[in-house]
Amino acid sequence: MLPAATEIAAALGLADSLVGVSHECDHPPEVRARPQVTHCEIHGGALPSGRIDTWVTNTLTETGTLYTMDEPLIRRLRPDVILTQRLCDVCAVGYDSVTAFAKTLPGPPAVVNLEPAALADIFEDVRRVAAATGVPERGEAVVAVLSARVEAVRARAARARTRPRTVILEWLDPPFACGHWNPELVEIAGGEEMLGHKGRPSRRVTWEEVLATRAEVVIIACCGFDLARTRTDLPLLHAREGWADLPAVRDGRVYAVDGSQYFSRPGPRVVDSLEITAQILHPELFAGCFPARDVVRVAAETASGGTGR
Repeated sequence: MLPAATEIAAALGLADSLVGVSHECDHPPEVRARPQVTHCEIHGGALPSGRIDTWVTNTLTETGTLYTMDEPLIRRLRPDVILTQRLCDVCAVGYDSVTAFAKTLPGPPAVVNLEPAALADIFEDVRRVAAATGVPERGEAVVAVLSARVEAVRARAARARTRPRTVILEWLDPPFACGHWNPELVEIAGGEEMLGHKGRPSRRVTWEEVLATRAEVVIIACCGFDLARTRTDLPLLHAREGWADLPAVRDGRVYAVDGSQYFSRPGPRVVDSLEITAQILHPELFAGCFPARDVVRVAAETASGGTGR
């Protein structure tokens, strides 16, 4: 029912066992051919961020959910296990809706709730899915590899002489500070997240709060947006009074990343997000250490229309 769950299943070698995925599941690429069992009215649309925020707020108030399930399709697919979540009503079909529907299916299927608030919780979710699908040993193997990568970053970052004041923005109109695992990623990578709180939800903030951080690094990781869509929102930044005076902007240390593929997904690629963060915060320590991933240096772009990398 959500991309992170699909990626966990794939990491466990279970991609061929996936009989259905959500409309947002797109990694690994072969899962795009699976039947899509959910729908969101504005998915793939081009609404401005401010209007998306308004639609989300109003729709949740009026209906309690942003998504619909294709119930007849799911019945035909006859799943044995349903992977879902109750972490965030904005991220996937509501947990209560899924569990209520699952009770009406043959079996009924096991419903596995993924609700991580921290990095350790994400790794525990890998184990949880592995146990529910009968491959617990694969879960331990996947977690061992991911944990080793995390500790490699932690050890190298400990050599840093500075811990830059950092802000990860998960939305720009209105601005949202990061939450859950993302402040922890900044900490492990050798920075200090100035607005987000470990293990707590992302939250709406004011631009005055953003500017007051005097952030030395800003990472723009818009929830649900790929890098191309994120770049269309960048003009919102230089339109803000005081933005150009932020140390991160003056020093050219504002970066846009693919929030949808990385920072918004509590699955195996959360470690990719950590490595991206480490390279941004401490290029002197991490340059060339990891596979290339799309990161756009945007301070010049927001100021003059350029496309710095």
